[in-house]
Amino acid sequence: MTIPNRPSLADMMRLPLGEAASLPVEIMMLLQEEANEALRRAKTAKDWLDGALEHKYGAIAAEHRRIEGKDTGTVRFDDGGTTVVADLPKKVEWDQEQLAATVERIRASGDDPAEYVDLAFKVPERKYGAWPGHIRTAFEPARTVKAGKPTFALKPQSP
Repeated sequence: MTIPNRPSLADMMRLPLGEAASLPVEIMMLLQEEANEALRRAKTAKDWLDGALEHKYGAIAAEHRRIEGKDTGTVRFDDGGTTVVADLPKKVEWDQEQLAATVERIRASGDDPAEYVDLAFKVPERKYGAWPGHIRTAFEPARTVKAGKPTFALKPQSP
């Protein structure tokens, strides 16, 4: 779709929000496509650069962690007058069934599991919707519904 005098994303960013909102939907759709493509390209470029940095510094960072006696975390080293800060975050996952069993053993022994773990209950909305009415009614006082961030997708209509 060719639109004469179509503003670019850079042009749009200089407009007051109300003026940008008054643009024709066709232009907003094109700007949205342009923004999505720019985001995709930026993510691809960042992934590529992160890969190059890992290729260049990964083994050096691993050796520094080994010397410091740690498997994860942050290490610092120099490369030609530049300090490289290499972070390998710790990602811990817990087996929920085993945690529940351990919590029950703690509770059965007379201790308070809340002293050792944070207890949280989650109710998937899909399951909540499938519950019988009397069960939903029992849980409703504990349920709060909040709206998330709105999103809008602009797509051309099929002829």
